[in-house]
Amino acid sequence: MPEGDTVLQTATRLHAALAGQVLTRSDLRVPRFATADLTGRTVLDVTARGKHLLTRIEGGLTLHSHLRMDGAWRVFAPDERWRGGPGHQIRAILGNTEHTAVGYRLPVLELLRTGEEDRAVGHLGPDLLGPDWDPGLALARLLAAPDRPLGEALLDQRNLAGIGNVYKCELCFLARVTPWLPVGSLPDGVLPRLVTLAERLLHANRDRPTRTTTIISELRTPPNRDLAPRPAPDTGRPRPRPPHRVQERLFVYGRARRPCLRCGTPIRLADQDDRPTYWCPGCQSGPTP
Repeated sequence: MPEGDTVLQTATRLHAALAGQVLTRSDLRVPRFATADLTGRTVLDVTARGKHLLTRIEGGLTLHSHLRMDGAWRVFAPDERWRGGPGHQIRAILGNTEHTAVGYRLPVLELLRTGEEDRAVGHLGPDLLGPDWDPGLALARLLAAPDRPLGEALLDQRNLAGIGNVYKCELCFLARVTPWLPVGSLPDGVLPRLVTLAERLLHANRDRPTRTTTIISELRTPPNRDLAPRPAPDTGRPRPRPPHRVQERLFVYGRARRPCLRCGTPIRLADQDDRPTYWCPGCQSGPTP
């Protein structure tokens, strides 16, 4: 599921393949831009902004794309067979003499003036992986709606850009509150540390091929450890094994009915704003569906 770290990795691959090269092939397979021809222009850079991709092209143009749930950009060598889906799912092709970038199932694809990029990304909050990261601004935007459920507030890219459903669930687990708890009901001091932790987790995963949050035990935690798993309480039941670095990469996401890595309670699953949401009823306090 593409989130801020995945999108940054995609931007890095596209930048390495396209930047500084003249386009010898250009095909935008969306009705509005089907006649646009970018061949002969040099790609200047490819940048991630939250979950958005901005491919800047000579002549003051930017190709804006968004992966949403299942979009993907793939990069291929000249003689390499394209893999990523059937041909009818291809929405964009950008090629030079050395590489071809193919965009599959892109729900958002538009060509705009570089000077007008704010039309596409100007609404975003500070980018957790960007040079504009501002934890104070992110915190202020989250606190502006204290009655809003934490899970919904974390997913709102106007508050802070880059968090998706996986990080939403994992961050709520690390904060020991359910995603349905109103932002204003969080214990004192937890929200600022949660914002800091979100930035640290995305940075820790920005170069990893597979996302993991159980590395939190390897990260420096706040002095009071409010946002780190505590030892499992003595319940009389066998304690779960510690997270395995390969098999157990996430604390709760995708682990419905499996035992919590901290307390052994089965992980629960419900929808929040039409998104699958996972939590541990033993470790996380607050309202639930």
